[in-house]
Amino acid sequence: MSLRLILNGKKAGNEQLREAVSKFRQTTPLEVRVTYEGGDVERLIYEANKEGVKRVIVAGGDGTVNEAVNALMKIEHSQRPALAILPMGTANDFACSANIPTEYLSALTLAFEGHTQEVDVVEVDKRFFINVASAGFGAKITATTPPALKNLLGGGAYTLAGLVQALSFVPYSGQLSLPDGQHSSGEIIAAAVCNGRQAGGGQLLAPDAYINDGMVDLVAFTSFAISDVPAVIEELSNYPNSSQKWVKRYQVPWLEWQTQTEMPINLDGEPITSKQQTFKVCANAVNLVLPTDCPLIK
Repeated sequence: MSLRLILNGKKAGNEQLREAVSKFRQTTPLEVRVTYEGGDVERLIYEANKEGVKRVIVAGGDGTVNEAVNALMKIEHSQRPALAILPMGTANDFACSANIPTEYLSALTLAFEGHTQEVDVVEVDKRFFINVASAGFGAKITATTPPALKNLLGGGAYTLAGLVQALSFVPYSGQLSLPDGQHSSGEIIAAAVCNGRQAGGGQLLAPDAYINDGMVDLVAFTSFAISDVPAVIEELSNYPNSSQKWVKRYQVPWLEWQTQTEMPINLDGEPITSKQQTFKVCANAVNLVLPTDCPLIK
């Protein structure tokens, strides 16, 4: 089976990865391609597909995985190579929640030996994500956290940046539309459209989410005062045995959110802004290499 590793160029000098690749190559052929500029992940996946590569490994963080998913979705479904992940980002939220090994040689071994599973991705404005799209407060945190802080503190940087920004955050007013015809208006501080379960450096947002159930889990935080933060955290932590006074949850195949002003949205680490977005599940879209004990598979 042909195997190709596409490596985020920022990680090319990682000595532990070089050692893992060298050891892996003692028994298994592996080609390596390194990104240099924007668009390289898409180009390299396209080239791999044209050259008959059956499995592509992407080495990087959630953003690199997002680039790979978007590239694969431009290839005819029957022709798409399988995708494997070698986690090398700050948080690696998707890989961690899927139980993909963070040790490099183990991740390479899984990429070669592991079974594939058809999984869902979510489309929004002709773009795709596989883990979580955050909106409002959560998206602002990710977009404005300095890279040096992310590297120093890891996932905890998101929480720290969030606490600082919460003191001056203004809620967004908007309307939510759901498949059952339900429409609701109100103010939200943050929302997450979850295909996977966690984001923001390990924060569990949707414990009942699966990546092969044809659904997204919407988690919306309505407006609250700073003094309510402990109660909100308790409500989030005690799900499903909570009142859902501030944390609203829905599980649907699609949803539409419309705001009066531009709202920051973050797709697996890739920032956009929008006043209106429709999120739609694309079922069984990508063949993903996963461990047999992956908790995200239903």
